[in-house]
Amino acid sequence: MSDARGVYAAKKKNGDVYYRASFTFRGRHISLGSYLSEADANAAYKEALSLVSSSLSVSDYTDSASLSFIKWVVIINYRDNGLYINTPIYLKKNMFYYYLDENDVYTFDAEDLFFYSTHKIMKRGGHLFVADFGMQINIASRYGIKNYAIEGKDYYFINGDDHDYRYSNIAVINRYNGVSVQNRGTEFEHYIAKIHIRGNYIIGRYETETEAAVAYNKAVDTLSEKGIKKNFEKNFIESLSSADYSFIYQNINISYKITELCKRN
Repeated sequence: MSDARGVYAAKKKNGDVYYRASFTFRGRHISLGSYLSEADANAAYKEALSLVSSSLSVSDYTDSASLSFIKWVVIINYRDNGLYINTPIYLKKNMFYYYLDENDVYTFDAEDLFFYSTHKIMKRGGHLFVADFGMQINIASRYGIKNYAIEGKDYYFINGDDHDYRYSNIAVINRYNGVSVQNRGTEFEHYIAKIHIRGNYIIGRYETETEAAVAYNKAVDTLSEKGIKKNFEKNFIESLSSADYSFIYQNINISYKITELCKRN
C-alpha cells in the first residue's frame, strides 16, 4: 500500500507498478480509476474529496481535472441525488441526462433508468448502441425505430432535438417492415407496402397502416410457400387480436406481381 491516502499500489502481469485511487463517501467505497504515477492517483483522490463538498456541476469539468469525466459525473450525481450509478448519468425529475462526453448529452425518461444504468452507450457512425448478451443493440429499437429507418421519413423528434429520447418526443411514422405512409396529413393519405427481392415490388396500397402491415406478412408467406426463402422479418401487430388479424389476412389483396414472381422462381 502507498503512503498516500486513498492510493494503492498494484502490479500488472508483466511486473509494472501502477496505482489505484479510491475514496469513501456516504458509506460507499468508490473506485476512482488507475494511474501510472502515485502523484496522479493522489490528485484524483483529493479532487474527489473536494468535489463532494463543493457546488461544482457537471459543466464545470475541464481537461485539467485529475478525475475522468465519467467519474466526475458519477460522483456529482451521487452527491446531488443520493443514488450511486456506474454510468455517466445525472438524474432530474422524471428524466435523466446521459453524458457520452462533455458535449454529447442525451435525455431519457426516468423509466429507462434501470436499463441505462446497467448498459454503457457507445456511438458509431452517428448511431447509439449498447452491448447486451454479447451483441451490439441499436438503442433506437427501444423506441420502435427500425434499424434502417431514416430520420424525417420514418420517424422524427417532436421538439427537433435528436438527443432527446423521451418517449413523448419520438414520433414513429413508419412502424412496420415494408410499410410507408404516402401524402401524410392530407385527405389522400394512404399506406404502401413494398417487399425487396432483387429490387422493390409493390404489394399494394391500403387505407390503414395495419392493413399494409398484414399485406406485407401475406406477401412474405406467399413467397416462402413458393420456395423463395429470404430472411424477411414479419410484422407483429400488437393492436390486432388473432381473430382480427386472421380476417384481414384472408381478405386482403396483394399484387399479382408477387404471385407472378413466385412462378418465375
